[in-house]
Amino acid sequence: MPYNIWCDGCKNHIGMGVRYNAEKKKVGNYYTTPIYRFRMKCHLCVNYIEMQTDPASCDYVIVSGAQRKEERWDMAENEQVLTTEHEEKQKLETDSMFRLEHGVKDKEKLQKAAPSLSELQEAQGAWKDDFALNSLLRSRFREEKKQIREEEERDQALLKKTSLDLKLLPEAEEDKKLAALLKYRSLESYDEKQQKKRSEISSRSWFSPKVDRKIQTTGSSLKKLMIQPKPQPSPGASAMVLGVVRRASKDGGQSDNKRQTMEGTAPAPGDSTTRTVSSTDPPEPEGGATKPNTSISGLVADYSDSSSEGEG
Repeated sequence: MPYNIWCDGCKNHIGMGVRYNAEKKKVGNYYTTPIYRFRMKCHLCVNYIEMQTDPASCDYVIVSGAQRKEERWDMAENEQVLTTEHEEKQKLETDSMFRLEHGVKDKEKLQKAAPSLSELQEAQGAWKDDFALNSLLRSRFREEKKQIREEEERDQALLKKTSLDLKLLPEAEEDKKLAALLKYRSLESYDEKQQKKRSEISSRSWFSPKVDRKIQTTGSSLKKLMIQPKPQPSPGASAMVLGVVRRASKDGGQSDNKRQTMEGTAPAPGDSTTRTVSSTDPPEPEGGATKPNTSISGLVADYSDSSSEGEG
């Protein structure tokens, strides 16, 4: 489409530059220039649009199916270069007086436009040295390229270190200031930890180790709570503790009121001469026969005397 139009079928706007598949045919000539007509269908409706060329005005004319959107202006008022009309061209070629007058008008236009032209030439003179300008641009380009390559290498190293797959943005001044205020603590390696532990051990005192009082009191409490096992009494000691004594017989030539304690031996089973004493009485000391205890002898009955008296 050569310019903006309004479709008569759907009343929609069709912009300049929209392409169509059109039917082309020759309808005439303008001198030796052929005039062509184009018929195309609107892409928004079923309406057909027909346009043809206008070699006289170097433009396109709408024949049917659409209306042109008026965006034309006067080139003279807009100070644009005017195209020479065909009649004027013929007159310049045939009429010498008209050609002279036209040349004078052209010189006047040149004098009016000379100041602006000189200013344009001076402005372009600053860019006249092509070699210097090319060298300047190439040096700037090399610096920017080097800076971009360094930033990419730094970003790739950071991404590889952190195992990330992200697109890093360029650094900002606010981020730099904020990062400068932060303090990071570096992690100690295994060798550094071992070296630190060795230095602590070597700096301790060898003769007066410090023991925590809490640990010491806890250990003593546990010792107090421990249950000590009871000692197993021996057979002789058990007899002595129970106060078991044996009465001596008359055949041995000893008197009835004399008693002898048994040390280290248990009383024989079935012996009628044994007697029991209260366990609260203190045991007799070791080392042979001792004097009989009066309290014990008073509690024991003399079965031999009673039997002898009964017989008598």
